[in-house]
Amino acid sequence: MGLFDDFSRFLESRLEEFLRDHPDLELMALEEKLLEQEEETLKLMTDLKLKERQLQDEILAIAQEIQVWHTRIEKAKAKGRLDLAGPAEEREAALLRQGNQKWGQMEMLKERIRQTQELQQKIQQRRQEVQTQVAQAQAARASAQAKQRQQQWDSIGWGQTSNYVRGSAADPLEQQFKRWEAEEELEQMKRNMGK
Repeated sequence: MGLFDDFSRFLESRLEEFLRDHPDLELMALEEKLLEQEEETLKLMTDLKLKERQLQDEILAIAQEIQVWHTRIEKAKAKGRLDLAGPAEEREAALLRQGNQKWGQMEMLKERIRQTQELQQKIQQRRQEVQTQVAQAQAARASAQAKQRQQQWDSIGWGQTSNYVRGSAADPLEQQFKRWEAEEELEQMKRNMGK
């Protein structure tokens, strides 16, 4: 196990070193992690909203059942059927307790939904900040690479300035070419005259 642990620590330290040397990649990894968290939060939000709808449906069903039993209680009392009214009242009370319990669950669920929404907004805001940092880091790296390329060109002579001024009569290379071109032209004229 010691060799594996040493190798694992070595890889972790190399990765940390690499990410320190390439901060834009570290930011991109952070952005990816934030994106995953945002997706998980959205999935959780969807699940919570579904549970909220289910609880609302259950509360509505219990409320309708309470209405039915309340009507039955009133009817039993009006007809003098206390043997039915008593148990009906117990049923109505049990349904009210069940409804209150479901209502409490829904209130807790609404609080979780609110907290999840806040978390999702914070994650989204943080991800946007990281995206901006990634773009800035990439632009800085591109600028540094362009500068480095320019310095390389400069160091091999491509960007070095010379004494050459276009069209200058003092340019020795220009004078050599003009002399050579004139000699060639003169030779061509001699050949043409000899024909």
